[in-house]
Amino acid sequence: MEKTEATTIDIGESNKERKGKAPLLPNPPPPFVAKAKGAVGGYKKGVAIFDLILRLSAVATAIGAVATMANAEETLPFFTQFFQFQASYDDLPTFTFFVVAMSFVLGYLVLSIPFSIVSIARPHAKAPRMLLIVSDTVMLVLATSTASASAAMVYLAHNGNPNANWLAICNQFTDFCQQSSGAVVSAFITVVLLILMVALSAIALRNVRRI
Repeated sequence: MEKTEATTIDIGESNKERKGKAPLLPNPPPPFVAKAKGAVGGYKKGVAIFDLILRLSAVATAIGAVATMANAEETLPFFTQFFQFQASYDDLPTFTFFVVAMSFVLGYLVLSIPFSIVSIARPHAKAPRMLLIVSDTVMLVLATSTASASAAMVYLAHNGNPNANWLAICNQFTDFCQQSSGAVVSAFITVVLLILMVALSAIALRNVRRI
């Protein structure tokens, strides 16, 4: 019988042969990880820029609300100079509160602009964004309360209340009612802008994991 030759298979280098060689380096991270981080930074920077635009728009609408209400007054022309009917915003405590509260909101919005610019320069910084979201929420509550109360007064001025024998005055004081109504509309626009700013701050604080 013929003997079959033994075949050997070289599996690889032995441990002795591998000694002295440099260890295998781990695989480098895939290139898309760096791109993902850069995309998150660009995303947050875009949100911060949009926040600044909304903040500047809110400053404009708050200025319009304060200036319009502060100048809301009218004197009926068909009486003598010694006996006239006059309507002014400071005759109503609600409208006086409106001017004071919206002035406070306006001052805050102006002071918050530098923090919004910091969020653009450092989109990953959380401290300025946390300060803005808390302060924006407080100003949102203040602006909403004063706008709602003034809207109720404007409604009474236009329609009155027969059950309480409160007469509508807008048939006589048309300019006063138009000015006060315009101020309330500007205040509600400011409220909407504040809501959007709070939402943007919440989005910017959220960790974006999917790109």
